[in-house]
Amino acid sequence: MPITSREIHLVSRPVGLPTRENFTVATVEIADPGAGQLLVKNLYMSVDPYMRGRMIDRKSYIPPFGLNEPLTGGCVGEVVASNHADFAVGDHVLGFDSWREYYLSEGQGLHKVDGNMLPPSTYLGVAGMPGQTAYWGLLDIGQPKAGETVFVSAAAGAVGSVVCQIAKLKGCTVIGSAGSDEKVAWLKDTLGVDQAFNYKTVDSIASALRTAAPKGIDIYFENVGGDHLEGALANMRPNGRIPVCGMIAQYNATAPVPGPTNLTSIIGNRLLLKGFIVSDYAARSAEFYTDMAQWLGSGQLKYEETVLDGIVSAPEAFIGLFTGANMGKMLVKL
Repeated sequence: MPITSREIHLVSRPVGLPTRENFTVATVEIADPGAGQLLVKNLYMSVDPYMRGRMIDRKSYIPPFGLNEPLTGGCVGEVVASNHADFAVGDHVLGFDSWREYYLSEGQGLHKVDGNMLPPSTYLGVAGMPGQTAYWGLLDIGQPKAGETVFVSAAAGAVGSVVCQIAKLKGCTVIGSAGSDEKVAWLKDTLGVDQAFNYKTVDSIASALRTAAPKGIDIYFENVGGDHLEGALANMRPNGRIPVCGMIAQYNATAPVPGPTNLTSIIGNRLLLKGFIVSDYAARSAEFYTDMAQWLGSGQLKYEETVLDGIVSAPEAFIGLFTGANMGKMLVKL
């Protein structure tokens, strides 16, 4: 029998910080799966900072969201009905049809995951896209060596918290910035970060880093941009590396944001700045899963999730990414 499902639509393009008025909840009827189709009930959906760029109608590496249609993003769900040879009822699947409670699929883009080996939610966080972003950005671009100093901005977020821990596993000294004293304490007491500071209460990022790393920084994992990038550039050691994952401080800007005033330091210090997208590494994902299974299984790598309940909380969860509402990965439980 057809079922009723709720989904979130984008009804207007945000200017500045998104508001709930940019979204609406729609109720639709989902038909029974036809030949070669399966019906998936979403268990968890992801909200991620990159989605803010998709709310702008502009050319990018991924097309913008359309208005008055369901938003899409990472999700993990359970197959509840199937006429597809490769998927059985009860399978857990990772997909890209989030912001809705149920969806029909013909199987393209779906990947079965083991919901018994790891909690299903982790495939959207530490064992999913954010975890891979941390892994590849730090290891492939940053190339950390034991004894080096790594600075991570947004260190208590989904990506940053994993970067911090992998850097520690590689024998590095780790410095993290976060937006609250609670997050700073979590970084130090739970994740083992060597030094951490609340960027909202320091005189400047540059001075905080001079105190934390008097001999300089070898790797800056860039999540924020703005004064974090400028402060890091002021403290980089020669031949330092800067993997550029995101610049969340600028995502809601309504006018062009001036760049750092000290970009010329890139030349004298022979710095490497490299932007990347996690899909660049899709062909090598087995390497990530091998290491992550070992680190999670041994307890060497910890994770935190901030979980909001119900599809109607999805806009609140998304907006919370830009106001510091999350510790670790932000998720919506459906």
